[in-house]
Amino acid sequence: MTAGALLVAGTTSDAGKSAVVAGLCRLLARRGVSVAPFKAQNMSNNSVVTADGGEIGRAQALQAEAAGIPATVDLNPVLLKPGSDRTSQLVLRGRAVAEVGARDYHAHRGALLAEVTAALADLRSRHDAVICEGAGSPAEINLRATDLSNMGLARAADLPVVVVGDIDRGGVLAHLAGTVGVLEPADQAHVAGFVVNKFRGDPALLAPGLDMVAGLTGRPVLGVLPFLEDLWIDAEDSLGTTVGSVVGRPGPPRGSRGLRVAAVRLPRVSNSTDVEALACEPGVRVTWVDHPAALVGADLVVLPGTRATVSDLGWLRRTGLADAVLGHARAGGAVLGICGGFQMLGRRIVDPVESGSSTPVEGLGLLDVEVDFAPDKVVRRRAGVDRSSGGGVAVEGYEIHHGRVTRAAEAPLLDLGDDEGEGARRGAVAGTHWHGLLASDAYRRGFLTDLARRIGADGFRVAPDVSVAAVRTAQLDLLADAIEEHCDVPALLRLLEAGVPAGLPTLALTRSDAARAAGRRGGPA
Repeated sequence: MTAGALLVAGTTSDAGKSAVVAGLCRLLARRGVSVAPFKAQNMSNNSVVTADGGEIGRAQALQAEAAGIPATVDLNPVLLKPGSDRTSQLVLRGRAVAEVGARDYHAHRGALLAEVTAALADLRSRHDAVICEGAGSPAEINLRATDLSNMGLARAADLPVVVVGDIDRGGVLAHLAGTVGVLEPADQAHVAGFVVNKFRGDPALLAPGLDMVAGLTGRPVLGVLPFLEDLWIDAEDSLGTTVGSVVGRPGPPRGSRGLRVAAVRLPRVSNSTDVEALACEPGVRVTWVDHPAALVGADLVVLPGTRATVSDLGWLRRTGLADAVLGHARAGGAVLGICGGFQMLGRRIVDPVESGSSTPVEGLGLLDVEVDFAPDKVVRRRAGVDRSSGGGVAVEGYEIHHGRVTRAAEAPLLDLGDDEGEGARRGAVAGTHWHGLLASDAYRRGFLTDLARRIGADGFRVAPDVSVAAVRTAQLDLLADAIEEHCDVPALLRLLEAGVPAGLPTLALTRSDAARAAGRRGGPA
């Protein structure tokens, strides 16, 4: 039996597609439905290592958690990881297979569509429902020929489509109607309804506009989700790392002093969600920064992962942030480098893979470590017991990197026993290749306690009762509760069960109409 499926698209990037998919997965799982999330193609540098040892977008891993299933590569068969404005690493079924540009990608489309539809069909054979997430906006009609995630997927798999619009950006009614209007008739036939996201204010004022959109398009608005002040964890991609923004909702410190964390917003930042574990701690305020003055007063500076270590290290130097980080460390401040950020803290980097040059590049020199990049990518989950503090603390995380430590003259950050060490530490400066390490609650508490001791923050106290996993679960329940209360859940379930509704009207503004209009103006068709 083939499971029901629907596609959640968006009028824009960051409209709320990921959140709605996660919320629907959580809602269905709580009702005892076997459900899986799916994103055919994702473009994001926030990725995670799956249970089957591959790499997928982090949003799909969170959605899998919402659904109560393991994260596997079939949830996101195609992942594009941007390394520059023109090229991305193509990850297929969890494995990096090529570097592609926008023009090269056309040549891959046929083979990728086959992979995508096969993965979706497999999920539908094993679950009662599959909630698919689009990418960007289906209204990017210039990209329609190579589309795998929006109307290309809807047409290939015969999926009903619900379009989400972010009212907080303004213009949402035009976004909803216009998204349908620019699609060709065969694509319009799959768009079955709308959801408005991030609404603040009096619903009565919005109702006439929603009625007008329904009248103009012949499609209902299936829900108006409120702006959820407490929703923040696991941003889809770098859009969630706005400079100056505070991560999460900082709680008051448990002791007499809090900690200020400056997370450097690198141009090609990856796995930016690593800092969210710090933001779960009461009294820890994490802010994204991109200029030297923002480091003044910080207790901890975090250099996160990046898809372009050498390039982003050059950016650090050009902006003056490199000197600011060095000054911070020399003054006794703490620095933590994660993956690419760890590599930057060393003495030397040789990277013929991402940068395309074998010329050694000088690192910041805060750790006596050297790194060489290799074509084969390390993609693995890690777990063990850290004995570096004299006791035994359970730790887990995952690695995604081309760089290998070829020389290290520092003590390891993690002592995993049997002469196995990971990362490096010198005083208050530390680095690790492990993503997700700080989500290990006992380790995070020990790390912050030790950091406070090293920098003289004697009044800081960790919270013994904070669980990152519990915070994440609460976020997923928050999404499910909002959908339960503010959406027409029976109508959404009917779409899942019955598929694309028959007889949906076609709006006049189609691509052929636009072409004819352009011809009448004498412009390009």
